[in-house]
Amino acid sequence: MSGVGGERSGRAGSGGRPVRGAEAAGGTAGARRTAGSPRLDRALWRALGDLGFFALRMPEADGGVGLGLPEAVLLFEETGRALVPGPLVATHLAAGAVPGAATGATVVASVDGGLVEWLDEADVVRGDTTGAVPLRSIDPLTPLHRVPAGRAAPDPVAVLLTAAEQLGTAGRVCELAAQHARAREQFGRPVGAFQAVAHLCAGILVRTETARAAVYAAAVTADPADIAAARILADEAAVRGARDCLQVHGGMGFTWESEVHLHLKRAWVRTQRAGGVTESEEALAAALSAETA
Repeated sequence: MSGVGGERSGRAGSGGRPVRGAEAAGGTAGARRTAGSPRLDRALWRALGDLGFFALRMPEADGGVGLGLPEAVLLFEETGRALVPGPLVATHLAAGAVPGAATGATVVASVDGGLVEWLDEADVVRGDTTGAVPLRSIDPLTPLHRVPAGRAAPDPVAVLLTAAEQLGTAGRVCELAAQHARAREQFGRPVGAFQAVAHLCAGILVRTETARAAVYAAAVTADPADIAAARILADEAAVRGARDCLQVHGGMGFTWESEVHLHLKRAWVRTQRAGGVTESEEALAAALSAETA
């Protein structure tokens, strides 16, 4: 059904498990269960709302939690780590503006750079979805549609929260690579003892911690240049980290028993959000040029 002001009402879904099972809703279990036809877990969505995830930055007087951007970054980092599916950023940003978004009763998606995530499962879509065409998403837990609408300037908060999710992915694949390098043995010794594997793991860690410092700092300053730098570093840490983690795992990393390939696919999808890394590079370059002018 069509709504007002470029917003579209959709249908509600069903299903559920407690919020403590967020990793089961995402990850390999969720991908196997929903492969080919992903459905949003409405019970999980409402549980996130009950915990104040979506209303985190709303004032307490308006029924929110009354916290700020640093706390939101920490939460979105954890959702990235757990591969929690759904339009988390869009619903979080809609809290207070779209009825039911703050409590998780309403799932909100948004047009983002010509793409819409979870269009069919959303109750409200912010933006013009006329002519939306389904795409075959590389991430089995993120259905996509392409829309012909032009690109709008990205919301800096959306950029930062996406960077936080990428940081969560980077941290998780760093853990997975180190665990596998310790446990997997070849020629009578852990594969992590071999220099090539050790260097891969070290590189993942360095990129992750560099991105962490940038993302946390941007959450405190909320400066557009800091947010742009954090996005660039977080995208690199997530994508390169997941690729190197796959290298450490070998063929096992591509199987349904492993979550590694899902982190890489989700990281690739996120790179297209909120203007993509190109917009962040342009914003950072403009800020640096202004400082030196």
